[in-house]
Amino acid sequence: MTNFIISPSASLISQLSIVNCQLSIDKLSDLLAYQQNAPLLFSSGLFFFLFIGFLIIYMSLRKHLLTRIIYVTLFSLYFYYKSSGLFFLLLLFVATSDFCIARCMAKTVSRRGRKAWVVLSLCVDLGLLGYFKYFNFLREIGVSIAHELGYLLGNTSLQGVSCQPLDIFLPVGISFFTFQTISYVIDVYRGRIEPLRRWIDYVFYVSFFPQLVAGPIVRARDFIPQIYKMPAVTRAEFGEGLFLVLCGLFKKTVISDYISLNFVDRIFDAPLLYTGVENLLGVYGYALQIYCDFSGYSDMAIGIALLLGFRFNVNFDSPYQSATITEFWRRWHISLSSWLKDYLYISLGGNRKGKMRTYVNLLITMLLGGLWHGASVSFILWGALHGVALAVHKFVMGRFGSFKPVGPEMKPWRRVVGVLVTFHLVCFGWILFRADSMQTVGEVLTQIFTHFHPEVFTQFVMGYKGVCILMAIGYILHFMPQSVENRMQTFVTRSPLLVQAVMLAIAIFVVVQFKSAGVQPFIYFQF
Repeated sequence: MTNFIISPSASLISQLSIVNCQLSIDKLSDLLAYQQNAPLLFSSGLFFFLFIGFLIIYMSLRKHLLTRIIYVTLFSLYFYYKSSGLFFLLLLFVATSDFCIARCMAKTVSRRGRKAWVVLSLCVDLGLLGYFKYFNFLREIGVSIAHELGYLLGNTSLQGVSCQPLDIFLPVGISFFTFQTISYVIDVYRGRIEPLRRWIDYVFYVSFFPQLVAGPIVRARDFIPQIYKMPAVTRAEFGEGLFLVLCGLFKKTVISDYISLNFVDRIFDAPLLYTGVENLLGVYGYALQIYCDFSGYSDMAIGIALLLGFRFNVNFDSPYQSATITEFWRRWHISLSSWLKDYLYISLGGNRKGKMRTYVNLLITMLLGGLWHGASVSFILWGALHGVALAVHKFVMGRFGSFKPVGPEMKPWRRVVGVLVTFHLVCFGWILFRADSMQTVGEVLTQIFTHFHPEVFTQFVMGYKGVCILMAIGYILHFMPQSVENRMQTFVTRSPLLVQAVMLAIAIFVVVQFKSAGVQPFIYFQF
């Protein structure tokens, strides 16, 4: 028998191999496992490495329709699993429910029967949304009503009613994909589209990962025809997609996260520790933060979709350049505002039932829009503010003919005044939107109106140089003419492929560096 003697070096190599193998298994496990504190974000280096691998396989399947649909759907479900864990099953349930309802509706002849299917869809979708998003809020309201009744009736049992809020996890993006499925069912009911025949096609539409967790809300009639086209990305479309991704990364990781962590959060966490001028600048900072955060996500979603051969509509159009509140809502979160108009405002009667009913419909639409953003009094008041502002603007436009000219027709001085007024009205609303409580809202406003102290402005600039520079850059870029942005996009589009690759590599490097410093999740993930 031959004796084999293992040398110490061979033993060490064997042990190292085992350790490396274990590390590889651990990394693979981390890659596949859901981590609640580390969701997969567009602004993470991990996503870009995964996306490059995904894109290579995706393009190899460009001529195989069904295989490509299944592949993208599986990756989208994996992406959502990395954001919300097993709640991807909820996404599948909602998609399956509305797919079957739309198919049954198409076979129903009577108008009453078709309406019944729509009602069933709304009960399922809004019922799930209501449970996950509003159950605790409604319980609190119920307890408050019970207490008031107890005091009025002298009933001690009602006065002693109490309940602890349930620990309900809010699935990421549930508001977005439920709105998409609702629009699909309603469009089938209205006869605008035919119901899909294959379940996998509908799951592909609902779960498409670029817009899944934070929009934009994509209409079925715009998206579904693109599913069946063979992906063909031109050089111009590739450059446009890359430009949008780079813009989105800069807005999110450089501007939004930095001014949030280093200034805005500090102001809203303790407004009384800062002067009024600092609180006001904090409000301006949040206005820029939420725009850069949300429009940055939208830019990346639209850009990534374009790299895959899908074109989405613009979701933000320099909203702070608006001269009226109506114009603002035509430029801000366009996919949501148009959804609310088409499926809620018009369903309520729109402007077809008289002026007073029009104002009421606007108020109801914006109240529900505020409630869509979150279950709290501050969000409802934010929606009410915008609803009243829209109604007032509509009233003024109808009463005074001189206010009707808008856009390029508006006189320059009137547009400047309109932009300033509209911007500050929107900023006032952002205080309600950002504050954790109505007490915080009161504290911010109190400091601004009673303890302004403009003399500390110079000290603020010196103490927050980085914040001031980024805020200045952010607002300058936001208010620059569209022609300048078009020239920047043309430069990226016409650059050689090697230069584009270098731009993307630099962007990924910056993302990784900011990630190590703690990049925040996108604001609209909570909605």
